[in-house]
Amino acid sequence: MEYTASEVLSYIEDNDVKFIKLLFTDIYGNIKSLTVQPSILKSTFERGVSFDANAVKGFLHVNESDLFIMPDPSTLSVLPWRPQHGRVARLYCNINYPDGRPFEGDSRLILKKVMDRCRTMGYDVKVGTECEFYLFRPDENGNPALTPSDFAGYCDLAPLDKGENVRRDIVLTLEQMGITPEASHHESGPGQNEIDFKYDTALRAADNVTTFKNVVKTISAQDGFFASFTPKPWDDKPGSGLHINLSLYRGNENCYAKSTPDSDSFTAGILSHIKEITAFLNPLRQSYKRLGSFEAPKYISWSRQNRSQLIRVPAASDDRSRIELRSPDCSCNQYLALALIVAAGLDGIEKKMELPPAVDLDLYTADKKATEGLETLPETLNEALDLARNSQFVKSVISGQTLESYIQEKAGDRDPEFWEI
Repeated sequence: MEYTASEVLSYIEDNDVKFIKLLFTDIYGNIKSLTVQPSILKSTFERGVSFDANAVKGFLHVNESDLFIMPDPSTLSVLPWRPQHGRVARLYCNINYPDGRPFEGDSRLILKKVMDRCRTMGYDVKVGTECEFYLFRPDENGNPALTPSDFAGYCDLAPLDKGENVRRDIVLTLEQMGITPEASHHESGPGQNEIDFKYDTALRAADNVTTFKNVVKTISAQDGFFASFTPKPWDDKPGSGLHINLSLYRGNENCYAKSTPDSDSFTAGILSHIKEITAFLNPLRQSYKRLGSFEAPKYISWSRQNRSQLIRVPAASDDRSRIELRSPDCSCNQYLALALIVAAGLDGIEKKMELPPAVDLDLYTADKKATEGLETLPETLNEALDLARNSQFVKSVISGQTLESYIQEKAGDRDPEFWEI
């Protein structure tokens, strides 16, 4: 259900909600929170709440540090893990300048603008995500340790799979929050798990990934584990990805169901721009250790059903017809990632890009002669950042100040510890 501001106010009053967490993300995808009381929520919808943007890395400087968060009433949800007396709700927010202008560094706004352009062109894009993460056991003092929760493998069951109850609790919590997981299972790595989601609008899908990350960490901690979305915790074990499934609609027709010229060009646009946007899909130095191993792509190619490809076309029909982009990982800012991916596809449609031939090979076992003509994804974060900095396409989606802030911070950053991701 999508609420209006007046409906949110009525819900808050009728359901014993005493705290409202206003959530937004910085340009790196880190979730931020400011809590208000019900007594000021009406004025918050009208005027917003100010915060120190200088204190949020990548936003503004100290001499121009005031920004306002504006709650989106359609995103209301109660947090099921908090007390049921004196309940806690959350709202995702947009970000404005003091004079009411939208802040160009607002990741959610950047995605909304791309989707507005998409609809203006007569299309819509539906997004489904497949999110992988690891569960780690704490050490004897309760501190984070790189000890996997189990040594189970792909789709193993309990008692080998120690994450079964954690996934159950995560799925039930998400359902209480109005999010629809479709499947969950143990992945290939020790202590590695995956939960997949039903397709939704791009903005809702990005909001849902934000919620998902928060729920996974919260519920895992309650169950005695540390959850991590680190892309590559061990060099010799599978990394964790964020596989993004995309369907292109024109009216009620899924263009991928009939493999139309529009769908081919949409795919071609993503392939054409993938190198320039990789710094936003794979934003950590360790992200590049994942690419090219354990079913994570290295080459810029596509094929049907083949999981060694950057883009694969899963076996599906009708509304389930789609493409799956396999390079991103969950350390990304999902709003910026989806904005750039969809914008790349739309650029392909506008320029009538032709889809190159499918590469029907297992690229992990193919010899060099078979792959020597294929382009590869960037091999390091620095290479990816250079490509983004010099990309006119990226600049058309992300404003100059925001782009430069992102690149400067990422170029100088160390990777966070595994429990911080």
